[in-house]
Amino acid sequence: MSLSFQKGAAFLCSVLLYFWYPVMLYSQQPAWEGPVPEIAPSLEKIAAKFNNYTVVLEPDNNAAEWWAGAPTVVRDNDGVFWMVCRMRSPEHPRGLRGYELRILRSTDGIAFEQIHRIHRQDIPIPGFERPAMLADPETGLLKLYFCGPWKSGSWSIMKFDDVADLRTIDPKTARVVIQAQEKRHARDVSVKEYKDPFIIHAQGKYHCFVTGYIRRNERLFHFVSEDGEKWSPAGDVNQPVMDLTGWHNFFIRPASVVPLGIGYLFVYEGSSTQWYDPVYNIGTGFGFTFDLHNITNLTIDSPVAISSTPGDFYTFRYSHWMLVDSELWVYAEVARPNNSHEIRLYRLELE
Repeated sequence: MSLSFQKGAAFLCSVLLYFWYPVMLYSQQPAWEGPVPEIAPSLEKIAAKFNNYTVVLEPDNNAAEWWAGAPTVVRDNDGVFWMVCRMRSPEHPRGLRGYELRILRSTDGIAFEQIHRIHRQDIPIPGFERPAMLADPETGLLKLYFCGPWKSGSWSIMKFDDVADLRTIDPKTARVVIQAQEKRHARDVSVKEYKDPFIIHAQGKYHCFVTGYIRRNERLFHFVSEDGEKWSPAGDVNQPVMDLTGWHNFFIRPASVVPLGIGYLFVYEGSSTQWYDPVYNIGTGFGFTFDLHNITNLTIDSPVAISSTPGDFYTFRYSHWMLVDSELWVYAEVARPNNSHEIRLYRLELE
């Protein structure tokens, strides 16, 4: 759902006032550095907006390492909200703990009911991670993507056949649409696998932002497509679109993109080498882009969103941001005090 040019301009000004100006104001102060994620003084005002939330979905067991998360949400033309998320348990090796894609429906975007599920054995696949969903702008059909180790090989981005109703998805239609390419040279440092897609249709094309695993690091890459089926790298296949630096010097991943009418709010996530277990201890930050490829970082000193209920982890990740009437709604996977994760909804008023 797009804002009008006028509302987009107003929201962009708000973003700049909240992020760019405070960052410049505090530019003489050193960025915070420490063993756990914290919010820098320049971002405290906006970060406080993530203290209030509604729990949308809890994990199947209220215990450590049981996670409900990675939500992707579409609101259709009838106002119905469709959500697909990944359910995860500690009963399998790390990286293969996502046991199902759970599909839910809601008339208000707050109270969801389960209407379908796709278990990893239905495909089969060793494990799921983040799905991505959007509506085809021409047909209105829902496109559902997901990621995992295809046929026990490298992690790839996969897709089901488009459907009008998510209850009719056929798991047997799953196929790979983005996977690591062969090395161009024997000593090439190239991406080995892809995961965690976020996909948007904008500027007449489909854009997929993915996590690419390259030289034992997770970086952020950009693909484009005319039809959502055949994808090509935007630029060089091995060139990330954001750098490992500052508080996200361990890795950086895509989270979401919000159209503003005159540009795009680019939401990303990452972690620091100084944090406890930076593989899973993840914060969320903001960037801005006019062309969906060249991204200006707005949250330089620290993440802008971390869990307000941390245990060992401050994780705020896999967030999906969408404009709903006069508010910006954020569905996110967030850490609880007992090291389980739940899906929360944050409703931010546009100022």
